[in-house]
Amino acid sequence: MKRGITLKIPNEYGSFLSELLEPLEVSQYDWRIGGEESYLINDGDLEPLFPDNVEAVDGALFNNIIRKTYYLIFADFQAFPKGKKVIHVETYEEFLNSECYLVLLVVDSVYITIYCKNDNETDILYNNAIEKGFIHVRLITDENDSRTKLSVW
Repeated sequence: MKRGITLKIPNEYGSFLSELLEPLEVSQYDWRIGGEESYLINDGDLEPLFPDNVEAVDGALFNNIIRKTYYLIFADFQAFPKGKKVIHVETYEEFLNSECYLVLLVVDSVYITIYCKNDNETDILYNNAIEKGFIHVRLITDENDSRTKLSVW
């Protein structure tokens, strides 16, 4: 069974989250922000991509932020349908049994893992990543997934 995709992005400033999530309507979700160390480029200065005390943001705000230029180091984002309780999903089993629709993890600036509950959208994200020129794009399945926690720390 498909769980999601994994890939590498360039280790540089950009708007890679926007590119990766382009096929999805990210604004239709509320996004949990956790374990995040990433920086927004604002007039040549670095500032946190999201303020420290923010645990969840509206999809429209999330969409606006990911379209800007930033530098990702570590990030943990979880998408929940609007109106559903935003919780911290820590394992794949919790993900399956929760309202969480998508998990996106960034480790060491370049390693991206996306878990998605919809096989069709997983395929769309996979094909989009290849079309965008990202490297080492692979499907994550029950057989090849060695991750025990859905966390970057």
